[in-house]
Amino acid sequence: MAFRSPYYCCYFSFSFFFFLSFVRSSLQEIVPSSIHSVVDDTNDFQAYPSYFSLLQDGKFKGLIKQRPETFSLERFGEVLEKIPGSGMTVNVDDFGAKGDGSSDDTRAFQKAWKFACSSKGRAFLEVTAEKNYLVKPVEFSGPCKSDLITVQIYGSIEASDDRSDYAKDGRHWLVFNNVQNLIVRGGGTIDGNGKIWWQNSCKINKALPCKDAPTAITFYNCKNLIVKNLKIKDAQQIQMQFEKCVNVQASGLTVTAPETSPNTDGIHVTNTQNIQISNSVIGTGDDCISIVSGSKNVLATDITCGPGHGISVGSLGSKNFQAYVSGITVNRAKLTGTTNGVRIKTWQGGSGSATNITFENIEMNNVANPIIIDQKYCDQSKPCKKQGKAVQVKNVLYKSIRGTSASDAAIKFDCSQSYPCQGIVLQDVDLKLEGGDEVAKAFCNNVKLKNIGDVSPQCN
Repeated sequence: MAFRSPYYCCYFSFSFFFFLSFVRSSLQEIVPSSIHSVVDDTNDFQAYPSYFSLLQDGKFKGLIKQRPETFSLERFGEVLEKIPGSGMTVNVDDFGAKGDGSSDDTRAFQKAWKFACSSKGRAFLEVTAEKNYLVKPVEFSGPCKSDLITVQIYGSIEASDDRSDYAKDGRHWLVFNNVQNLIVRGGGTIDGNGKIWWQNSCKINKALPCKDAPTAITFYNCKNLIVKNLKIKDAQQIQMQFEKCVNVQASGLTVTAPETSPNTDGIHVTNTQNIQISNSVIGTGDDCISIVSGSKNVLATDITCGPGHGISVGSLGSKNFQAYVSGITVNRAKLTGTTNGVRIKTWQGGSGSATNITFENIEMNNVANPIIIDQKYCDQSKPCKKQGKAVQVKNVLYKSIRGTSASDAAIKFDCSQSYPCQGIVLQDVDLKLEGGDEVAKAFCNNVKLKNIGDVSPQCN
């Protein structure tokens, strides 16, 4: 698309700005004021006490009642996308990008972003279809003057595979930093080109030292964010990360990497509040979705997962750190051939809590460890030291989970002796051993558990 003058569509009238004020007031109405900044009330062990009506002084009061959603991301997304006006449109090609797969287009992307970010009103930044743009590490920073920036990725963005290009920052490739009111979409592809990084991973070659590798795309400290209809593939390490973000919709994503690629988590959520991940297909060499400390109000729906390590809360509490997550819901997911199903994993020696978590309407197909809480998680070459402290796991509901287990342990609760798992509920669970010749088993240590409805297998 041809470059448009800054004066194009400058008909934004009083009615436009009136609508923008309506949008802002609507967002304030939708989202509680407490989450308009990153939540730091990490000592709040019972952030959502109404989530369960089951525990009182460690005893069950009755059936589970799921809390109503405390925020409406669907409505937030509708409001954000209805900001009117065609606005300013720029294309990376207008700033010198070649898109031939070999020329360095990094600077063109930087210039295009700077122009869009400094534009008033609404801005569109386009990445042309049927082109392949080679890009080195780059940061797209705010705050922006634009009321809303929409990045339309129609073509492919491919990472440089020269590791020396990442000398300044070995942990990131594409970063959106401190941007408010941002949409990234378009049906294009983000290609991390990660093969060279996998080959040099200590998990592939034990003789090599363990080093960080870049995350393909990171959204850091962003607010009011929509990411939709994209393909993310072959990241150097983590595919997509949301860190310190508030109000996020991520939908229609296809996230892929080889099953043997190390640490290539699909979608990683850290210190982020009010995020919905939906209608996405994820298959990688690590967790399809990983949710770690500082995350609150996380909803994942209609997720297809596999291959990979399943859907995980954690790991939490490594290096004796505090960790807090709460208000996590995974609803309607299908896992196939993964090494874990729905998992909560914490290190010994940590502290804090993982509370008010629901896994429901989950289909397991030949999944090892379909339901697992592991409070003795140890992802290192040397055995982990036995420690008394632990992250408290509390108020977890497993509801309507069915399918087949690739391991004899269909349910495994390996909880801390000092901080046993509390308020764990299995409701209408039916897991059978793949092949059907033997009966699946449940292994349960240091857990306060209640069964509701038909549950198989059961803890002794």
